[in-house]
Amino acid sequence: MSAVNSTLTRWTVSVPKETDILLRRFLVERGMKKGDISKFIVDAVKWRVFEQTTAEIREQFADFSPEELQHLADEATEAVRMEMRKELLEKKITC
Repeated sequence: MSAVNSTLTRWTVSVPKETDILLRRFLVERGMKKGDISKFIVDAVKWRVFEQTTAEIREQFADFSPEELQHLADEATEAVRMEMRKELLEKKITC
């Protein structure tokens, strides 16, 4: 087994025939091939996970004002910057 294939997992999925035809037609219209179905699914799964995660986060912070959210973002950004500066100094890397 090649190194590339060792990072892949094979799925068996069932979709309605109409969905299969719709996807294959979509791919062909854009010059893609049969093998691009896997790439399309990977991309679709990533986007769906991102969308749901974003929706969950929005729900968790729904009671915060924009100012409070900005303050949290500023604090987190500064904390990350400080940590990165510390790491760079430890490695003696200058910017």
